[in-house]
Amino acid sequence: MRPVHLLGRLALAPLAAVFLLGHSAQARVTRIVIDETLPLAAALSGGVAFEQLAGRAFGELDPKASGNAIIQDIELGKEADGKVRYVATFVLTKPVDPAKASGLMWHEAPNRGLRRPNVVRERALGDIDLTSAWQGDNAGATKLRATAAVEFPHWLKVPVARNVDGSPVTGEVFGRIVNRTGPGSQPLVVQTNPVPYKPVSLDTRQSRMMSRVAESTRGDVTGETVIPSTDWAWARCDAANPFPGVPDATQICLKNGFDAGKLYLVAFKAADPYLLGVGFAAWRDMGVFFKTARTDDAGTPNPVAGVVTHSIGRGVSQSGNFLRGWLHLGFNQDEAGRQVHDGLWPIIAGRRIALNFRWAQPDGVLELYQAGSEGPQWWARAADPVRGGPAGGILDRCDASKTCPKIIEHFGSAEVWALKLTPEWVGTDARADLPLPANVRRYYIASSSHGGGAGGFDTSLPGVGLPTAGASCPGNNFGTGILPANPVPHTETVNALRMHFRSWVMRGTEPPPSRWPTLAPRAGEPRGTLALATKEGIGFPTLPQLRPTVPEPDFIMPVLDYDWGPAFNPADGSGVASNAPPPIRQVLPMLAPRVDADGNELGGVPVVLLEAPLGTYLGWNITAGGDRPFHQGQICNYVGGMVPFARTAQERGANGDPRLSLQERYGSHDGYVAAVRKAAGNAQAQGFLLAEDAAGLIKAAEASAVLR
Repeated sequence: MRPVHLLGRLALAPLAAVFLLGHSAQARVTRIVIDETLPLAAALSGGVAFEQLAGRAFGELDPKASGNAIIQDIELGKEADGKVRYVATFVLTKPVDPAKASGLMWHEAPNRGLRRPNVVRERALGDIDLTSAWQGDNAGATKLRATAAVEFPHWLKVPVARNVDGSPVTGEVFGRIVNRTGPGSQPLVVQTNPVPYKPVSLDTRQSRMMSRVAESTRGDVTGETVIPSTDWAWARCDAANPFPGVPDATQICLKNGFDAGKLYLVAFKAADPYLLGVGFAAWRDMGVFFKTARTDDAGTPNPVAGVVTHSIGRGVSQSGNFLRGWLHLGFNQDEAGRQVHDGLWPIIAGRRIALNFRWAQPDGVLELYQAGSEGPQWWARAADPVRGGPAGGILDRCDASKTCPKIIEHFGSAEVWALKLTPEWVGTDARADLPLPANVRRYYIASSSHGGGAGGFDTSLPGVGLPTAGASCPGNNFGTGILPANPVPHTETVNALRMHFRSWVMRGTEPPPSRWPTLAPRAGEPRGTLALATKEGIGFPTLPQLRPTVPEPDFIMPVLDYDWGPAFNPADGSGVASNAPPPIRQVLPMLAPRVDADGNELGGVPVVLLEAPLGTYLGWNITAGGDRPFHQGQICNYVGGMVPFARTAQERGANGDPRLSLQERYGSHDGYVAAVRKAAGNAQAQGFLLAEDAAGLIKAAEASAVLR
């Protein structure tokens, strides 16, 4: 591989030189400081000597520049000279010898401030990796620190909005407490981080608190009770400090303690909203600086000056949603009008980040009242007939400025069932497939969990590798699933997509055709592979391990059409959200992939464990009760589950299992290895499995305990 990508780098070196000419005068990163430099272990860099530089970038924005003016409240965050300033952390992973660099830079958007794991295969190819901060809410993992370090979470320092006369900007904010019990105080949490805003007054008469017995996925509320202001306090309390406790703006103390069977919602007046939309510009400017600048304004060298010829932005889950919002609002165009990144890879992310509006909570994780599904979630311009919004698409602004990158997106089943994906495919009315632009490739990894599972073959076998305990449901203290975790991996598919993306961006080689479930039948299909997300719609079998009616019409997490208030712009997800919490106007229809007789999904790319299955692999799970009962019986947020096949026909008959047993399918261990070998060959032939990974899977199947 080395001669090929070095030739690509050398051939494109003049282009990098053109970018570098005079660029320091344009870059909005004015200064960089390197806080730490560490060698990267050879085992983590494919044998190429790499180092990691952690530092801070100091940037400034002109609020009147066309690319910045869209940032919410940017005029309210100006300093005396009219500029808006930020400080962002970064970690740059690069070859020690610039001649070993491939020319490609991956620009990572961190997920909730956390670093993306090092990708050894990319280092072996000589790829540079830049991770830089975008989330400026200064809460939990994104809390501000004095310096940057390789192992620290990332943080972004942004201004707060102030009225023109210098007075605080105030507004209504809400937070939730769920599945908590006992007499002690509790924080308001979004995902696993604190709500980033605090009340202007600790007088509970100026806030509202209520409890709820139940909430459905469609937003129906049961048993709502207003809690008198005399029965709770903004305070920290425990056995030594009983109610009303010690005053604390970050904690709620409840007079009679919290009931785990109820959810508590608190709405309050807050001040000093962060200019979170600055994160879009900061991430843009970091990509521009390290790709094109020679030095900062003080003469400090760019550590990779002249080395980067191509760049791909990448984000996973929450940060993948960030990329989609970033592109939609026009930030792939820099202040000089040039395209920033050549490619964009939003991974397991089918929505837009809730970032560029006042009082945003970007750590949101699809609880009720979380924003992010407003406006067009699809790439090309299309109508929004159900919500009545203007026709639009994520690519509208970059189409107009001719700065659209090449895009790969890939998803699993969890994104359909819990992360509100399918309107991206079929629009808000769910009546027809939306066309996919030529610069976008879409790949669906059927029957898989969020980000994929552990892989392997023994991981599907009870008593060998399959856990007996249910999977933990991600989110705000959500609970545990009744089924063990789904092991279907994304790893091998992603390895193949990575190589396709590099070749597409650096050499123009087209990746495989897109593959995802559609309403219209594809060649060789008797009907489409997408249907209403119900048991009857998708043809889900009745399995003895699950209640016979699942998935019911209200099981999937749907897109809810919220009324955020008159000053909110749903098309862009910008403005001022004044309804706390927002009323629900309507529920959008949701679709899901059809399944085969085993309950495994149709319409995805070839994956070995799905083509040689050892059970039913689900992108969803069902929440158990136990000590966190509020979501009992509902979808287990976005974790998948697995129902293994019986080993023999006698076993399945005793259990009333309609699915063929392992022996009936494969006969013997050798028969299963043959099925894996065939599946690997098929996936490799279609471009979704690398030769080295195919060999590894076959070897793992041979060593497995399947039908031993």
